[in-house]
Amino acid sequence: MKIEDEHQMLQASQRKKLILLIIGVILIGANLRAPLTSVGPLVSSIRDSLGMTNAAAGTITTVPLLAFACLSPFVPLLSRRFGTELVLLSSLIILTAGILLRSIAGIGTLFLGTILLGLSIAVCNVLLPSLIKHKFPGNLGVMTGVYSVSMNLCGAIASGISVPIASSAGLGWKGALGCWGILSLIAFVMWIPQMRGRELPVRTPGADGGKKSSLLRSPLAWKVTMFMGLQSLIFYTVIAWLPEILQQNGLSSSRAGWMLSLMQFSLLPITFIVPIAAAKMKNQRALAGLTALFFFIGIAGVLCGSPSLTPLWVILIGIAGGCAFSLAMMFFSLRTRHVHEAAALSGMAQSFGYLLAAFGPLVFGLLHDITHGWTVPLFMLIAVSVLIFIFGVGAGKAEQIKTA
Repeated sequence: MKIEDEHQMLQASQRKKLILLIIGVILIGANLRAPLTSVGPLVSSIRDSLGMTNAAAGTITTVPLLAFACLSPFVPLLSRRFGTELVLLSSLIILTAGILLRSIAGIGTLFLGTILLGLSIAVCNVLLPSLIKHKFPGNLGVMTGVYSVSMNLCGAIASGISVPIASSAGLGWKGALGCWGILSLIAFVMWIPQMRGRELPVRTPGADGGKKSSLLRSPLAWKVTMFMGLQSLIFYTVIAWLPEILQQNGLSSSRAGWMLSLMQFSLLPITFIVPIAAAKMKNQRALAGLTALFFFIGIAGVLCGSPSLTPLWVILIGIAGGCAFSLAMMFFSLRTRHVHEAAALSGMAQSFGYLLAAFGPLVFGLLHDITHGWTVPLFMLIAVSVLIFIFGVGAGKAEQIKTA
């Protein structure tokens, strides 16, 4: 009887640890987009308050992407040196500090805080897929879907409530941005239990630093990287420019803003369903093809479709974005053999990918300035959707990266 009691206590302890881990993953996911999407609706207020130029204000949303690109390749090294759990805990501390620092008056602290939170989010972006591969090998799809939904749901909510918090609640743009420090602090507190009994860093055979160069020589790794970067390019370009495009197509500013929210909410169920489906499929080529098709139709609809069908075009773009992001996250696990390799591929794909994505809104805006219209810029995104098909079908092939 005593042995049975001890066995039951052990099972209860393991269940509790698993529940805390799942909650921690969800909360970390919730912090990956909210600090970024909360900025867009407040850019004009920030610009006017600090006397910034339009160009300087526009870089507020570009700086985090550049931070992602700069730090992502080095995150797997940090994980192997100090352990995934500890690195994630440290990133949450820095994220909270960055959010609070960004909310202090002054252009210098605004950009310093933005850089810190960008670096912190880069760490979480890279390590969460490999953590899920390690901790939930039998439930890759479900857990990827869970954290993806958490991330995108909070991102959509943040973009929708930033202005009401700033104006109706009387907190101003500083309070509207600073309040997200509460969410990151909660995530930090809930992640502390993962330090108890955590696994010490181990060197997995074939996971040494020399494999970084091997990944760079892998055609499959580059297909995953290009798929990641191109889908991010479309997402961040649409986030930056869709409201203005729709306003010039005849929509009011408030309705154009709601269309952006509709796009983000429409991807929520997709980010949960697609990882589960992808994990059960022999290969993911069909999903990659559908992703590109939805991007193509949605963007073409915005370009030359009926304005009355704008909600449909926006929903299609949202579905494509949710499918593309989920596939990219799944590729990090499905195309690799072990956790360190998954982290290395995640770091490579997000480094080059976000560097590519950072230029998307800039090039899109430049084409608009040159042509004084939206036709050429939108054709650029249509061309990108074709490239997503090409690289997505290649990345969706049922094989794993060979780093030997």
